[in-house]
Amino acid sequence: MKPTAAIPASQWTRAAIVAIACGALIVTLSMGVRQSFGMFMQPIGREFGIGREYFGFAIAVQNLLFGLAQPFVGAIADRYGVRRVLVAGTLVYAGGLLLAAFVLAPGGIMASLGVLVGLGLSGTTFVVVLTGVARLVRPEQRSMAFGLVTAGGSFGQFAVVPIAQALIASWGWRNALIGLTGLILITIIAAAGIRRPQVTAASAAADADDGGLRRALAQAAAHAHYWLLNAGFFVCGFHIAFIATHFPAYLVDQGIAASVGATALALVGLFNIAGSYLFGLWGGRHSRPRLLAALYAARALAIAIFLVVPLSAFSALAFAAVFGFLWLGTVPLTNGAVASLFGVRYLSTLYGIVFLSHQIGSFLGAWVAGRLYDSTGSYGPVWIASIALGLLAAGVSYFTRDEPAVTASPLRPAASTP
Repeated sequence: MKPTAAIPASQWTRAAIVAIACGALIVTLSMGVRQSFGMFMQPIGREFGIGREYFGFAIAVQNLLFGLAQPFVGAIADRYGVRRVLVAGTLVYAGGLLLAAFVLAPGGIMASLGVLVGLGLSGTTFVVVLTGVARLVRPEQRSMAFGLVTAGGSFGQFAVVPIAQALIASWGWRNALIGLTGLILITIIAAAGIRRPQVTAASAAADADDGGLRRALAQAAAHAHYWLLNAGFFVCGFHIAFIATHFPAYLVDQGIAASVGATALALVGLFNIAGSYLFGLWGGRHSRPRLLAALYAARALAIAIFLVVPLSAFSALAFAAVFGFLWLGTVPLTNGAVASLFGVRYLSTLYGIVFLSHQIGSFLGAWVAGRLYDSTGSYGPVWIASIALGLLAAGVSYFTRDEPAVTASPLRPAASTP
């Protein structure tokens, strides 16, 4: 690969285009299947006689392991390459889905959808894929590239959730999981399109003099704004896990047809195609932290309006469309901010830590909502908490800055770093 300094900012290399396309396909499949799990809550609950807290806790464990594994998986990807991690993650993910299709007791749901799928997701989604893409584009192209890949995850939700619902209705939930296993295995083929950039003399010298992963971690730990990014992303995880896991069931509780819940999740994915792309595009032109502040404040406002207006199929779908536009726009902005602070050499590891914060929020969003529902019969307290957290994240993000941590460090983004 030629030094990126010789590539005009408006030009995308063939390797970058292929990596973005394959990365978008990988995220389409991995996130699309993941976002369909809310459709399995009620049929699995009926078969095993378990409440929503148990299923919600299994998804919460999935989210937590997804996050806990990210820094370690990221470090492996930084050292041994993105493709190897993608293949290994795909096999674990597929194994979890297949095991879930044959479980005979509730504990099997925890082991399969909770543990194995959670670990598989850590190797097949944003942290690994976006790092592979980041190394093949110029710094000023990263936010847009991240937005394009993230939009793939949104298309996956739009396309895969209705497929999952149709499979459940036609084949039952067990055979539906087998069908989704086949979709996930396509990721192995797509992984071939994300290659390591060719090592140049300049990049090798920079890597040899960057102080290693330990120095990168020390810089991140000492940087206050890195932790502010962690705090905002925690709220993002809480919102997404709560909506994805419990929104279809919430609508059914209120007398809305189950098909509306599936359509709502699909609309979230459809509108986030535009949202992810636009926030990625805007992130290359404007302050990423300020955009994050606006996004989180808009989420809080959308939830408040949804709770105030009379609930109907139309209001549920309108809310899904608005919230969908705001759904994963946080990903290109947050990842872009981390890359701006510390460069891309250890991006998988450093963004993996931020993503862990996101998944701790996801754990609480999936589990606490189920626990409160089983104990009170209402999701009301969780909706109110979601508004408060959105406003808190908006305030935190407003005061965040993403200037490089050390201006003279080889870890900072530079025009000659692939």
